[in-house]
Amino acid sequence: MAPVPRDCDFLVIGGGSGGLACARKASRAYGAKTIAVEASRLGGTCVNVGYAASTVNRLLCPELQLTTTLFRCVPKKITYNAAAIAEAIHDAKAYGFSVQQTAPFDWTTFKHKRDAYVKRLNGIYEKNLHNDGVEYIHGWGRLLSKNEAEITLDDGKKEIVRAKKILLATGGRPSVPKDIPGAEHGINSDGFFDLEEQPKKVALVGAGYIATEFAGIFNALGSETHLFIRHDKFLRSFDPMIQDVITQEYERRGVKLHKQSSQSKVEKDEVTGKLKLHYKDSRGNGVLEGLDTVIWAIGRTPNVEDLGLDKAGVKTTGKGFIDVDDYQNTNVGNIFALGDVCGRIELTPVAIAAGRRLADRLFGPETFRASKLDYTNIPSVVFAHPEIGSIGMTEPQARERYGDNKIKVYKSEFTAMYYSMADAAGDKPPTSYKLICAGPVEKVVGLHILGLGSGEMLQGFGVAIKMGATKADFDNCVAIHPTSAEEIVTIK
Repeated sequence: MAPVPRDCDFLVIGGGSGGLACARKASRAYGAKTIAVEASRLGGTCVNVGYAASTVNRLLCPELQLTTTLFRCVPKKITYNAAAIAEAIHDAKAYGFSVQQTAPFDWTTFKHKRDAYVKRLNGIYEKNLHNDGVEYIHGWGRLLSKNEAEITLDDGKKEIVRAKKILLATGGRPSVPKDIPGAEHGINSDGFFDLEEQPKKVALVGAGYIATEFAGIFNALGSETHLFIRHDKFLRSFDPMIQDVITQEYERRGVKLHKQSSQSKVEKDEVTGKLKLHYKDSRGNGVLEGLDTVIWAIGRTPNVEDLGLDKAGVKTTGKGFIDVDDYQNTNVGNIFALGDVCGRIELTPVAIAAGRRLADRLFGPETFRASKLDYTNIPSVVFAHPEIGSIGMTEPQARERYGDNKIKVYKSEFTAMYYSMADAAGDKPPTSYKLICAGPVEKVVGLHILGLGSGEMLQGFGVAIKMGATKADFDNCVAIHPTSAEEIVTIK
């Protein structure tokens, strides 16, 4: 017997940050009868990485490996904090402390405590859904038509949900190379959080946020760290100043960079479990032996398989992402999409902001019919060593848009006071700031900062730039002394 369809105003497929934010606001603020469906743990890529996908997902879509609900941001930042403490212990000697470690960093104990913290967050997310009146179904959602979806539950039973409006927020997953023999012996970036023991020797392949952050963490915690990049610098979407300084700094810190590299094969010793990576880089062909772990951090793929897009006629882009406009509309009138599955700016706060505005537009008063997220001047931070913050245009982008004669660039390079007590020059990481201004009023169109505390610092400056601040506005702000941030309002 076919299941009896259930009806709702709003069906959200995908329990990540964006989907949950939209579902909760639609129900709480506007009384929409809302159902949220997620096959793994609630919360999204930003919170859960480190937990395996549910049995349902593996049965329905084994190629997904880990679902969108596996968070990265939270456990990543916690691990970054551990690496920062390791660096602080080293720095403490310069301040007169005699710190003696009785044992090396206990990766396993730390990992289990981190997992427990993330698990608590999962419970909070489910409780919040309940409090906001959202019905939560643990299962896999698949479109049957533009108004219907089939939900496969944990026990294999199926339910049909009919909805006036449907949101697809299924996120993405880490990509793994398909043309490298033995690539399966490595792990993807999500698998980093499943490591029970700290690798003594690790190779990371990639040049983006995740590869940069993981390389910094491993290196700070004492692992022999090799980073393979396709070009001569990493974080290549960032301002050239950031690229230059962070690449030089990682080399100075002892990260072994393999520039202009490609990988041809991964082999595993079945007795020792050690890995051997065959590669080519700027120095020629090479083989890296004795590896405990190889981590692929080469990009992400949208979770659209077995989502039934063809059944509903939902179009995708050439790269496989769901095609949406600025209002999160797909080509199907009552179906919407947001977050990583759309492939725009793949950041958790972006998905949350877009989700809340979509709820306003779909269910709010007439005044919200034009509600959408403004994707310009979104601040972004890389928890590298040291931290990186960026908002607005890079210098090349600004020059291309406004012309060389209408751009003025302000730079500052110095050593943060925190490192002033260090005895060795090698213990004094750089701080580099760049302010990019355009036009006769010198409107700030880009800010790029690298150095201690950049993550916290950028949030406040981001507000000013979003409001259209000029160089004069920055100059008129009285500096807080002594801080690194004061350089940004006194920069000449």
